[in-house]
Amino acid sequence: MSTPRVAVVTGGNRGIGREICRQLADLGLHVVLTARDEARAKEAARELVAEGRGFVVGARLDVRDAESVRAAFASIARSHGSVDVLVNNAGVAIDGSGHRPSAPDFSRVEKTLDTNLYGAWRCAAAAVPFMLDRGYGRIVNLSTTMASLELTTTSESPAYRVSKVSLNMLTRVLAAEVEGTGILVNAVSPGYTRTDMSPKATRPVAAGADTAVWLATLPADGPTGGFFYERAPLAW
Repeated sequence: MSTPRVAVVTGGNRGIGREICRQLADLGLHVVLTARDEARAKEAARELVAEGRGFVVGARLDVRDAESVRAAFASIARSHGSVDVLVNNAGVAIDGSGHRPSAPDFSRVEKTLDTNLYGAWRCAAAAVPFMLDRGYGRIVNLSTTMASLELTTTSESPAYRVSKVSLNMLTRVLAAEVEGTGILVNAVSPGYTRTDMSPKATRPVAAGADTAVWLATLPADGPTGGFFYERAPLAW
């Protein structure tokens, strides 16, 4: 019997992240559900296990804290033997309705970049060495349709959009670096999904998580360096 893959999901205690954890556990992966608040991470993991969702454990990981990232990945690798899958789900959307690109609030811009871009980058940098050792890895970056240059026609949410466009470029350059090593790196738009961040949305969370889970479990000949929605390529 093969050893289950170990998946780390950031921001996994609620919304799309939690649903990604649920679906990965249903597929037989060992899931480490992480969040800034260790108690909330562990509580969410216990609830998923109580639902019969397989192997899920909670752990603290603050993507904005370099030492927290380093310590979390070292601990996960020691406890579980590897880090095979990373889903960079943690993110913030704090522009507000009046935030304009011509009148930026750089405190909001910096916090958004630190979480959505640098946080994902810190986690990827921590995970890649373990994946290289195993010759296997899947990195999935949660982006957004709002990051598509081709599809952008409005000025709303500039900090959020810029952070996610940058995350898409990180996806491309990291995929290029690790090509041929067994590591596949892709970005995904979950769509306008009903979560605490988007309470007015109608798209169910299971649908929002589906493509991320697909990318997290790709076969060896799967795509890399792509941007996807509904399991199909999305315009950059």
